[in-house]
Amino acid sequence: MKKVNGLRWWVIALIAIAAVINYIDRQAFSVLWEAGIAEELYPDSSAEDRKKIYGDIGTFFIIAYALGQAIFGRIFDKLGTRMGFVLSIGFWSLATGLHALVKSFTGFTFVRMLLGVSEAGNWPGAAKGNAEWFPTDERAVAQGIFNFGASFGAMISIPVIGLLAQRLHWQLVFLIIALLGFLWLIPWLIYVKSPPKQHPWITEKEKEFILKGQENESADSSNEAKSLGYGKILSYKQSWGVILASAAIDPIWWIFVIWIPNYLVNVFNMDVAGITKLGWVPFLGAMIGAWFGGLLAKYFFNKGWSVNKARKWTIGIGCAIMLPALLALSSPGSALTAVIIMAVILFGFQTAIGNIQTLPSDLFNGKSVGTLSGLAGMSAKFAAAALTFYIGKKLPIDKYSFVFIIGAALVAIVVFAVWFLIPNIKPLQTQQN
Repeated sequence: MKKVNGLRWWVIALIAIAAVINYIDRQAFSVLWEAGIAEELYPDSSAEDRKKIYGDIGTFFIIAYALGQAIFGRIFDKLGTRMGFVLSIGFWSLATGLHALVKSFTGFTFVRMLLGVSEAGNWPGAAKGNAEWFPTDERAVAQGIFNFGASFGAMISIPVIGLLAQRLHWQLVFLIIALLGFLWLIPWLIYVKSPPKQHPWITEKEKEFILKGQENESADSSNEAKSLGYGKILSYKQSWGVILASAAIDPIWWIFVIWIPNYLVNVFNMDVAGITKLGWVPFLGAMIGAWFGGLLAKYFFNKGWSVNKARKWTIGIGCAIMLPALLALSSPGSALTAVIIMAVILFGFQTAIGNIQTLPSDLFNGKSVGTLSGLAGMSAKFAAAALTFYIGKKLPIDKYSFVFIIGAALVAIVVFAVWFLIPNIKPLQTQQN
């Protein structure tokens, strides 16, 4: 029977490619809405009314995305990494293809919600695949590969969709990109036949390396503290600091994920060619920032700084980058200046967000980490949905500048939450009831 050297790297490479496809499918609607959907479906509606419709659909997408993370977390735990990804990318590719068949608010809302629920599985799936296929000391590298895939996908999605939209009808574009996910399933089902312990293609050397590197976890799991109850976790102001910081920072990301094409069209009268040319720039900043935030925190730790000092300085630097840039974006002057400022904002965002997401594990241990992370993640997505609804429904198209002032206020809330509600980032001395 043939053996594949470095099989674990094939697995994480496929998961990273799935993240690229994830962002292409996610961003397609925002570009294609401006490239033809809005005009074709709502020819008699004003730009203001079209923006409201788009905002409502986007709100439902984010809500579904929030619910999908919990749903697919359970699916991956029950069915395993192989079938979990088959269901996640299978359903999100189906949902992408169904975009080509619907032509109403109800239809687009349904397929966007199906997409949101199923796309959310990519993140718990990546975490589970990483834990399953890599020894403890290699997981940071593996996670870095996946994060690169997600950031790269966010960066290339707008130009890829934009180029297709300039040549093809929007319905055909949806069908083409839906095919990417279904094609991905072929190598996934071939290479990921089972976990490493039972995989027929893994070399004995690699299997031993992976399993030996995971032995410390099985030893620790028997002594792992049970999860604290919600009431106990929420009795700590530090928990509220994590939840509030997450709910404040996450909407800043979704402002740009959902609204960049609409912003460029309505503020700078840009066409699809212009969106294609400039829409990717903000996510280049995000991709660089994702690496910078991790390296900066590691640099501080290598200097011997405490967790409290290293986390707060890294988060603080990210916030210090975002705050003036968000205020500057309220009056950028030109489209090119606007997307460059956006790149600076998303660089600062990624510098801060990774360290905010580690706070639950800095404060608690055992399964309580997952509980607090879940609460923080849920609050973050619902806050993002609320801001998306506000932008779409309540904010006039000529008042986009106010969105970025709101973003600056959210950064200030992050600083308050981390510095005042979490005075010292260290493990809490908890006693279970």
